[in-house]
Order: sequence, then structure tokens, then C-alpha cells
Amino acid sequence: MADIDSGLNAWRMTTNHNRMIDLQADTSPARDGPVEIAYFGSSAFRITSPKGVGVMIDPWRNHPSRTWDWYFRDFPLTPVDIGVSTHAHFDHDALHRLDAHVLLDRLIGMYRFGDLTIYGLADKHATDSSCAIYDFKKIHKLFHGTDIEPPNNPRSWDHCLIVVETGGLRIVHWGDNRHDPPDDIWKALDRIDIALLPVDGSQHVMGHVHTASIIDRLRPRVVIPHHYYIWDVVQRQSTLQTAEAWVEACPDAERLLKPTRTYTIADVDKLDQVVHFFGDNVAFDKEAWLKENRYAASY
Repeated sequence: MADIDSGLNAWRMTTNHNRMIDLQADTSPARDGPVEIAYFGSSAFRITSPKGVGVMIDPWRNHPSRTWDWYFRDFPLTPVDIGVSTHAHFDHDALHRLDAHVLLDRLIGMYRFGDLTIYGLADKHATDSSCAIYDFKKIHKLFHGTDIEPPNNPRSWDHCLIVVETGGLRIVHWGDNRHDPPDDIWKALDRIDIALLPVDGSQHVMGHVHTASIIDRLRPRVVIPHHYYIWDVVQRQSTLQTAEAWVEACPDAERLLKPTRTYTIADVDKLDQVVHFFGDNVAFDKEAWLKENRYAASY
């Protein structure tokens, strides 16, 4: 029994989807209303619709080899309605750490439930390491014999851009997608109100010049950085750095005091490419999380 491959973990959960039965029975039309964005560190965000449908995108974990931990612990086991992963890298794919009713792993196409629609656009992971503090493309080629350049990259270097549409807002989670997708992707993205973009001082995913090119093309009302170093969540050996200098250089930036922010389309329409920065704030109990057994069995 010790060697059993348990596969997905839903069979271990004691919860059930009675909540989803109630939500699907609500046939009232979707309306504009408050949408909450909660930051869980790294690239993980929970977006909650006006009706209360919650979607968690890109929960993280440490590499299963346990030889190069990025985080002090794996992602806290978190209840949510829908879980989504943009791509198959350990810092984005811990769907097993969610007590979720629905899991959408690398969604390509459309999923709709309640007053929330999720679109997945198939594209490719960023591979331009010209601005990074180390050449990760060269490292993969030398030590693993892997060419991560598209179009013949391995599966883990494929990527799905995720767009969440709810409350009249269109929110894109960029994940680790390349900064220069083809024109059909830009056309499909269409109007974006809030863009969740990877930003850190090491320019690990992409250079600041690449981030600027995305903002120039999308022209979102709000930009929220992610994928950066948080001193009591992310370990130094991750090589990530903070996003402080980038935020400081932005002409219109607001440092948020809590790990959550509520948006309405009426309020967002008044904004133009402002930066909202969650900083070190995360939407879980750090103290309790840090006390967990580091190598406890994960669901």
C-alpha cells in the first residue's frame, strides 16, 4: 500500500459539492458587481465573482524532488470552487493543494459556471532569458539536454493564458507566458481591464522591457505584479527578487495594505494603467502555515 499511486486526491476529501448544486440552481442573470482579487503569493490569485463563485489560479508547491525548495512549505490546503493551472511547472501546478469542486489543468477553450466565464488560450512559456540574472535556457540545454524553444518544446514549456470574465470585468492571468504571442492571441485577448503580470527584480520570467511591451499592447486599467520574492514565503535559493524597484519606478502605483482588493467595472473604468501592488501580503495565515510539518504528506 505504501507504493500505491493514488492519482488525483479528490477521493480523500471529506467535503462535497452541495455548494455547487446550490449555485447552479441560481438561474438569475449575471450582473455587474464587486469582484474580489486575493493574492496568495508567487503567481496564485483567487478571483471571486459577484455571486460568490471563486476561482484559484496557479497554486504553487516545491519541486517534488525536494532538492531545490522555493517555498518554506507547500501551498496551504485551500477550499475553492474552481482551480486552474496555466502550465505544468511546480510553482504553478499544485491543484492537488486545493479542496476544489472543479479542476481546470491547462485550460484551452471556455468554461462557464454561475456568473463567471474562464477562457484558456493555448500559447507558449517565456523563453527569452536575455534580461534574467542567469540564462535558464542555457541551463536546461546543458544539464538536462532539453531545448525549451518553441515550437518543439516539451509539454512543461507550453502555456495557457487565462482570462476570467465576471462582474463586467475581463481579467487576464499572464502566468509565465511569452511577451510576444502571435496576433491571433492579442485579438482573442481583446479588452483587458486587469492584467496580472510576472514582475521581479531578477527578471526571472521576462525582462521589464517585455512587461512594458505587454502593458503598451493591452492597455489595461490595472496592472497587478506577481511571481516575486516574499521574504517569509519564498526562499532565497529560488533566485527571485522583490518587485519593489519596478513598482517604485511606476508613475501611478498603489501599495495595498491587505491581501485582497475589490473591484467594480465602474471604478476600474476611471483608471488608466495604474499598478496595484500586494507586496508581502498573502491571503492565508502565514504563522500557522510556517508551523506545518515541512514534509507532511500532501493531499
